[in-house]
Amino acid sequence: MVSIEELQAVLRTAWGPDTCYPDSRDLWRSDNPARDQCGMTALVVQDLVGGDLVLGEVHVDGCKVGNHYWNRLTDGSEVDLTGDQFLPGEVVVNGNVVTRPPDAPRRHRKQYELLRERVLSGLEDPR
Repeated sequence: MVSIEELQAVLRTAWGPDTCYPDSRDLWRSDNPARDQCGMTALVVQDLVGGDLVLGEVHVDGCKVGNHYWNRLTDGSEVDLTGDQFLPGEVVVNGNVVTRPPDAPRRHRKQYELLRERVLSGLEDPR
């Protein structure tokens, strides 16, 4: 099984504007590569190490501005490989386990499949 550390290193090289949420593509920057990659990343992490998907809300000044996904591993530990994406003032709250539909993901499938392909390739050919 792949370690979280290995997975994190490969993900950092796999993320790009073509793997983030499409409405954020023009805002993606290499100095914050995890930005808007959370859903696809959490699914890939679940594919490779199992566990649960956790969904929370992103708040600014107490108002919801978005959602955020991360993982809860089978040992109960939480892993958020895109947690460093947040800007000052953005706070994640109300994390709850959500069930992954059997045909997931329905939205942003192309981004998920591309990220998954890059990660699997990176794990096979570490440089």
